[in-house]
Amino acid sequence: MTDIKSMTQEEMAAWLKELGEPAFRAKQVFTWLHRGAISFEEMTDLSKSLREKLSRECVITKTVVERKQVSAQDGTIKYLWRLGDKNCIETVLMRYRHGNTVCISSQVGCRMGCAFCASTLGGKVRNLTPSEMLDQVLFTQLDAGVPISNIVLMGIGEPLDNFDTVLRFLELVNHPDGLHIGMRHISLSTCGLTDKIDKLAQRGLQLTLSVSLHAPDDETRSKIMPVNRGIGVERLMDCCRRYFQTTGRRISYEYAMIDGVNDSDQQADRLASLLKGTPGHVNLIPLNDVEESPLKPSRRVAAFQKRLESQGVTVTVRRKLGGDIDASCGQLRRKAMREEN
Repeated sequence: MTDIKSMTQEEMAAWLKELGEPAFRAKQVFTWLHRGAISFEEMTDLSKSLREKLSRECVITKTVVERKQVSAQDGTIKYLWRLGDKNCIETVLMRYRHGNTVCISSQVGCRMGCAFCASTLGGKVRNLTPSEMLDQVLFTQLDAGVPISNIVLMGIGEPLDNFDTVLRFLELVNHPDGLHIGMRHISLSTCGLTDKIDKLAQRGLQLTLSVSLHAPDDETRSKIMPVNRGIGVERLMDCCRRYFQTTGRRISYEYAMIDGVNDSDQQADRLASLLKGTPGHVNLIPLNDVEESPLKPSRRVAAFQKRLESQGVTVTVRRKLGGDIDASCGQLRRKAMREEN
C-alpha cells in the first residue's frame, strides 16, 4: 500500500497520471490530506471511482491519542500518540503570546544516548515517515482546536539521524496548499552530527538550527553525550561556523543546566571563549528530573547566565512549561512502556 501522505504534490500528480487521472486531482487530494482527512470517502470533490481506486492502492496514516496530559498551570498539552504499528511517540503543544508551538518527534526512540534525556532509554526502534511527522502537527491542531504557528523538531529522536525524511517533512509542512508554515517558524534541534549539519547548510533553508551543546569541553560533553566521542567540541564549533557562513542564519546553542556537571564559573568562561566571534545565542535549559538518571537540576542558572552576559554572550533561559505534567522529552512514553511491561 502506498503512503500517499508522504508524497509531495508533484509526486502525487505523476502517480495519479499513471492511474489515468488528470494532474489537478493531486492538488485536491493533497489539500484534503493536509486538512486531516483520514479516509478517501471524505474527499467529496473526487469521483466515486477515484475514491475507490485510492482506497485500494493507498493507506492514509493516522495517529491515535493513547494518552493526553493537560497542564493546569499554563495549558501545555502532552500527547502520547499510538502509531499504526502500535509504537508510541510524543508531541507537546506549548502556548505562547506569539502563537502556538508544537514540539514533534522524528524517531521512535533514539540511539544518541544522552545521559539527561528519557527519549534514549531503550534505544532507537525506527525512523518515522514524513506522514507520521506531519500527523503530529495536523492532529495536535485538530484535537486542541487551535492553529499551529511554530514547529520545533526537538521531541523524541535525533532529526538529522533521519535526514531525508525530515527534509521531506519540511517540504510538506511548508507547502502553500498544506499547512504553509514558514521555514523561519521552524526550529530543528541536533546533538551535533557534523556531516549532516554540513549537508543541511547546502540546502539553504531559513529555519533555525539549535545545537545541543550542553558542555564547553570534550571531557564533560563526552560523559553526558556519547556522540561527542567521535566528533569533539572544536570540530562541532568549526561546523557551526561553516553553517553560519553558508546560510547567514544564527545558531541557538542549547545548554541543559546540570548540578555539579556543567554549571561552574570556569565552564561559563570556557563557553564564552568558545563562542567568541561566532554569531548565535545560548539558551539555558533548567534540567527536568528523569527518574532513571542521577543527574539533577542546577541551582546556578542565574549566576551562570550573569557570568556569560558579562562576557558579551547573548543568553536566554527557557521558560519551563508543563511543570505539573510529563512534558519533558520521552517521559510519558517511558512511563507507558513501564506500565505495559
